[in-house]
Amino acid sequence: MDLLSKRIHLPFSKRSVSLSYFLVHSAYWILITGFFIYEKRYLIQKASLPYFVACVSVRILLLILIAYLNLHYFLPRYLLRKRYAAYITAVVLSVAGYLAAQSLFDYYLYGYVIGPMRNSDLLETLSYNFFSTLWYLGLMLALKLSIDWYGQQLVIQRIAVEKLNAEVDFLRAQINPHFLFNALNNLYGLTLKKSDDAPEVVLKLSGLMEYMLYESDEEYIPLEKELDYLHNYLELEQLRSDSAADIRITINGSPGQCSIPPFLILPLLENAVKHGLSRGGTGAFLHLEITIDTVLTVKLINSRPGPATGTRRGGIGLQNLRKRLELLYPGRHSLETSALPDSYITLLKILL
Repeated sequence: MDLLSKRIHLPFSKRSVSLSYFLVHSAYWILITGFFIYEKRYLIQKASLPYFVACVSVRILLLILIAYLNLHYFLPRYLLRKRYAAYITAVVLSVAGYLAAQSLFDYYLYGYVIGPMRNSDLLETLSYNFFSTLWYLGLMLALKLSIDWYGQQLVIQRIAVEKLNAEVDFLRAQINPHFLFNALNNLYGLTLKKSDDAPEVVLKLSGLMEYMLYESDEEYIPLEKELDYLHNYLELEQLRSDSAADIRITINGSPGQCSIPPFLILPLLENAVKHGLSRGGTGAFLHLEITIDTVLTVKLINSRPGPATGTRRGGIGLQNLRKRLELLYPGRHSLETSALPDSYITLLKILL
């Protein structure tokens, strides 16, 4: 538990507050007390030290009483329940009580103890105490609202992060059955051909499933692991299709120094295989170039059989990728796809 979140039981009350609440409010009253000590320091010489201590103590204790009566009783009991008339009445009565007590004390102190030093006009004393009370109550209320607002923002932020993580986990969970569906289709094609490569495909698929189940649970993984996975995936595809396609993966930079969410590049490769390699054709190719710098750049060019009919949109995998990028890298990524007469081009950039 965070130290500042530790609960402290208030004396003479069943309520408890957080340590952060206690420290902030303590600092506030220490500042107010320091201000009154500085303002009333002349009383040490004019009326003696005991009267000075009494003057400061009475004012601070009365302010504390009226402030917390408002914060912990009037606000929740009346204002937050929209009983505005009752709240205003309670505040007015509490301020009137404070004014009566404080003004009588000031009238006695300045009118009889100090005497000639100051005019002890009761109306002036009431006016001074009234406006000063409203000022300190306003400061206390502003402090209360500021702390509550900050606490609400922390809760909202935590909920937003939890929701983000839940959405990302959901999208990641969709990737595994999507990939498994494609892999089983590949294996099914090999068994129909009675290919001798089927056992090797099963072995590679087992390795890929091990990665999916045990090594990709982290929020971020080294790019090297993702690249090993992509290599195995492409080898499995070549075994299935038994093609002589030109497949190249070029890495610029150090993948060991870069971490990405698992299965972030796989949907691009799946899309390229689906719309390019799986359709065969003369001169089929797939070129993947990854550049690691302050920006991670993934450029994928693959062959496209037949005439171009527009920009490729992709299926579930690519749609999920777009959603994941929006959640994981909001405002820090771009994903563009385009079609040329004989090829598709996909360009992904992520600001690291």
